[in-house]
Amino acid sequence: METVIGCGRVALSPNQIFHSSSGDRYPLHKQWATRGTLMTMPIAGLGKGGGVLDKPVIEKTTPGRESEFDLRKSRKMSPPYRVMLHNDNYNKREYVVQVLMKVIPGMTLDNAVNIMQEAHINGLSVVIICAQADAEEHCTQLRGNGLLSSIEPASGGGC
Repeated sequence: METVIGCGRVALSPNQIFHSSSGDRYPLHKQWATRGTLMTMPIAGLGKGGGVLDKPVIEKTTPGRESEFDLRKSRKMSPPYRVMLHNDNYNKREYVVQVLMKVIPGMTLDNAVNIMQEAHINGLSVVIICAQADAEEHCTQLRGNGLLSSIEPASGGGC
């Protein structure tokens, strides 16, 4: 059994804690009183319960940076944006489908083909509706792969 005394740790048995021997120069209860120890806690053993409590994990963030929780919260609360794909006369249909599947997470082949077809026929197609930061990133990646794209606020819907 281990008991915390002040700032240090001393290994003590239950008998030493509750019954000091007559040969002790300073009985433990007097040492505690003179040394200003406020509390001791048995770590395990006596009676029901007992055990070691896990140290709480405190998320540390660097100054000027939000925690991961705050970022997720702000993304969910930010207004949704549409990522729009524009038709162009330069890229082949197969290439557009490949880029959509590469850039947009979870994009299936069927959805990519439908988006490409709609843009080809109507001149414009909605690729995804998501938070503004994500929409800007997707638009940048689509443009980086040679596709014409833009973002606009979505009047309804969500991520």
